[in-house]
Amino acid sequence: MLAIGPAQSKHLARRIWLFIIAITLHNFPEGAAVGVSFGGGDMHQGLATALGIGIQNMPEGLAVSAAMASLGYGRGPAFLGALASGLVEPVGGLIGAGVVGLAPGALPWGLGLAAGAMIYVVTAEIIPQTREQSKGDGSMIGLMIGLVGMMFLDIALG
Repeated sequence: MLAIGPAQSKHLARRIWLFIIAITLHNFPEGAAVGVSFGGGDMHQGLATALGIGIQNMPEGLAVSAAMASLGYGRGPAFLGALASGLVEPVGGLIGAGVVGLAPGALPWGLGLAAGAMIYVVTAEIIPQTREQSKGDGSMIGLMIGLVGMMFLDIALG
């Protein structure tokens, strides 16, 4: 039987799996965005999109593997879980490149769905759990610095 982390809490394990599933779902439209960027024929735009999404995928993969490690998975399975959550992006990319000529208006809907899933998980699960467990250790400050950093990069890089 799989250990569910130090807290031995089924509720915590459910939250962690919800987070992992949300990241995996979130990766599919990201891949579609890369596919659409390349499918539009502008190589520069495609490379810029792929680079931006690729950079932000590194901490996402780390978050998935750390979440799995907190559930008691070893390094190998945690790595494979993070890899699997990211492998939906190339599938999304192939589909996105194929759809770009047929229904270009579908991409914003997919990206909105992915963003909504992540916003829900963060606001309903991650932030309350962080506040509950932080007890003045700076976790919320780190969370806010990360948010401000992401917003800065979004504005600076367009």
